[in-house]
Amino acid sequence: MNSRNTPQLWDANLPQWDSDKNNVLVCCQIRQETHDVKSFFFTPQEASVFKFLPGQFITLELTIDGEIINRSYTISSSPNRPHVISITVKRKPNGIVSNWLHDNMKVGTPISALGPTGDFTCVLHPAQKYLFLSGGSGITPLMSMARSFHELAEDADVVFLHSARSPIDIIFKHELDLMAFNQTHFQPAYICAKVDKSPNWRLQPEFITEGMLTTENLKLSAPDFLEREVFTCGPAPYMASVRNLLATAGFNMAHYHEESFTFDELPVETQAAVQAEENAHHKETESHHNNAQTFSVELSKSGTTIQCAPDQFVLDAARAAGLRLPSSCSKGLCGTCKSKLVSGQVDMKHGGGIRQREIDQGMFLPCCSKPLSNLVIEK
Repeated sequence: MNSRNTPQLWDANLPQWDSDKNNVLVCCQIRQETHDVKSFFFTPQEASVFKFLPGQFITLELTIDGEIINRSYTISSSPNRPHVISITVKRKPNGIVSNWLHDNMKVGTPISALGPTGDFTCVLHPAQKYLFLSGGSGITPLMSMARSFHELAEDADVVFLHSARSPIDIIFKHELDLMAFNQTHFQPAYICAKVDKSPNWRLQPEFITEGMLTTENLKLSAPDFLEREVFTCGPAPYMASVRNLLATAGFNMAHYHEESFTFDELPVETQAAVQAEENAHHKETESHHNNAQTFSVELSKSGTTIQCAPDQFVLDAARAAGLRLPSSCSKGLCGTCKSKLVSGQVDMKHGGGIRQREIDQGMFLPCCSKPLSNLVIEK
């Protein structure tokens, strides 16, 4: 029997996982959470332990159909279990990475990863009372926060209100209910767009509300919601709805926090709206730079050359020119836009989305880099 559950594991003084040195994770377990959601558990290929804050994310580097794709996922496991790390992924129509993970990831599969990183965490915003609001697979960072309180045996005052399409789509319901059984002040509640008549959800019907998140059903679960520190994660329309709901109710938005960095996985209509807004901004910026010195940026594979001002990020210049480069956070955090700089120099101020050895190999992040000379990029 090949088990890690040995005295050697528990007695060892393992080093901390360093994605810049030990960047390979190995899948050690896959759990089917719902009919279209799986959790993937990973251990470091070289023995080490993870250290992160509940709510942070990692960026996976995958090779799919010959293309290297970086994609960020919030961590669903708790930092109290440092020997494994998990992400929870929902299969999505046309979701390149999510569907690849569902169809191809197996126990024993190695995978490159960067992080953990991110600042969406209740740890940085201590409060007497929390309100966790999640939609769909946006439950994952909030689950990591809830698990951290539970596993530290801290009976934090948390109302965890999760929105799903139907009762069978509620992720982690049994575990959330167990937390409520163990903790007096932990209160999960569920809002389902549609509630069928199957018997399972009727086990605790008082906690399931049919419909959408409204001020009225928010008050049912958290009548004191105006006094709580709010953390929200879910699809962009869901978070926009939450922001509007709270602002209309007079909530102090200084106590509101949300997570969103996966632009490519937003609904098409939302992407179009965001893109239109960005295009308008970039046209204005481009107009400002018309009379300024610019550098040429050549994309060697596509044969396209654009202009980029000295104080303009390369990614912004590309978008202003109508090009769509892969990107997510636009803050130098996730590494999604990582590219090979064939020639030229840039001023890059990243937030951890690229390793030093990758920089040494000529890689850079266009989202946080400004040109210092003409550039040639392998794109």
